[in-house]
Amino acid sequence: MYETLAMYIDGQWCQGSEGKTEDVLNPATGASLGRLPHASRSDLDRALEAARKGFKVWRNTNAYERAKVMRKAADVIRQRQEQISQILTLEEGKVIAEARLEVGTTADIIEWMAEEGRRAYGRIIPGRAPNVRQMAIKEPIGACAAFTPWNFPGITPARKVAGAIGAGCSLIIKASEETPGTCIAIVRAFHDAGLPAGVLNLVFGVPNDISTYLIGSPTIRKISFTGSIPVGKHLAKMAADGMKKATMELGGHSPVIVFDDVDPVKVADMAAAGKYRNAGQVCIAPTRFFVHESNYKKFAERFTEIASGMKLGNGLEASSQMGPLANARRIGAMENFVGDAKAKGAKIAAGGERHGNEGYFFRPTVLTDVPPDAKVLNDEPFGPVAPIMPFKTFDEVIERANALPFGLAAYAFTNSTKTATAVANEIESGMVGVNHLAISLPETPFGGIKESGYGHEGGIEGLDAYLNTKFVTQLGI
Repeated sequence: MYETLAMYIDGQWCQGSEGKTEDVLNPATGASLGRLPHASRSDLDRALEAARKGFKVWRNTNAYERAKVMRKAADVIRQRQEQISQILTLEEGKVIAEARLEVGTTADIIEWMAEEGRRAYGRIIPGRAPNVRQMAIKEPIGACAAFTPWNFPGITPARKVAGAIGAGCSLIIKASEETPGTCIAIVRAFHDAGLPAGVLNLVFGVPNDISTYLIGSPTIRKISFTGSIPVGKHLAKMAADGMKKATMELGGHSPVIVFDDVDPVKVADMAAAGKYRNAGQVCIAPTRFFVHESNYKKFAERFTEIASGMKLGNGLEASSQMGPLANARRIGAMENFVGDAKAKGAKIAAGGERHGNEGYFFRPTVLTDVPPDAKVLNDEPFGPVAPIMPFKTFDEVIERANALPFGLAAYAFTNSTKTATAVANEIESGMVGVNHLAISLPETPFGGIKESGYGHEGGIEGLDAYLNTKFVTQLGI
């Protein structure tokens, strides 16, 4: 049921030339799913040369033909949706219903970028003399490198692969070593769809070694990274040394503001579902809940009721409502967040501890009366821990929401158009959801501000990130 673990270089599946491997673990059981090969430097050199040659072929393939291959790859993924969804759940842990939705969205992203790639238009700029023609032309950047995390092993690679290939670039992607099977399945779909050799290459290994070597190569002209802020800053510095374009989708700590003019129970239902999706391991997950004091009690009670009643279990079991955390490190992190909050006076309304002794399960947790200096209010928890705090005034809650150096996503719930507009204007965030949480779609820009990164994936912005603009002025003689 699991993928055959391999790398993909120059159109061929391969193992590492030096024989180095690592275990891929099932987070629900701790058992090994297989051994993943690591790339040697000679393997990376082959990938770089393949990407260089692949770019020459792909940039000269017209956009209509590129779109045909991409649409076919999307169709293959849809045909294999159930198989890939099981692979995703086995290696990442999320419940199978969420995995199916992710795989379906993965195909949608590829299909959308296939169509958008046919519309990478330049423009004619009127000249100041009748015999002067001025053109802004869009051209693919070149060979690119992408680095993706473990929490969304389908959607995150798809954004980078589809953006690069849709624009006419070639790509070397280093997917997460903890969840490699899903990306392998995506690459396999492109291979089976007839993508020319070298256009897409997949490698694995020690993350710092791979990223340092690829970013340092003159072949690579743009990088895209999704992950933690410290690692993002490190990679951005390396990219800057080569004056290479970079897209950085980094961490967040999304505020949720619940005003006094909404039904607190209805909003709690929606917010809790969003919070515990993928066990809270979502960069845009609602994570800091600010509830108007008039609604605080009802909201907290309903949120706690939902958290306490959730069924934890293996994601492949249909009855499971929340799966395990992705790895053992997240268990320790959750215990640290909860312990710190409790020591500083917070109350544990639900959860707060590990569940069972097999796999990496942690109970859905609700914290109330959380003091401002608690770690969970200042560092991204990236897990199923929800701090809920009351507020009194609009100005107060906006100040608290904007207090952190993050700015990826934010949410607000209100029945007032005036309040909704004010929140959209005042909140410091790359994405804002008002009265719902659906802010990530193939056709919309995805990205943050402040320390949450720069650049976008998705939408026309996601394609433009892989294009250069060339100005040509031509004088008739």
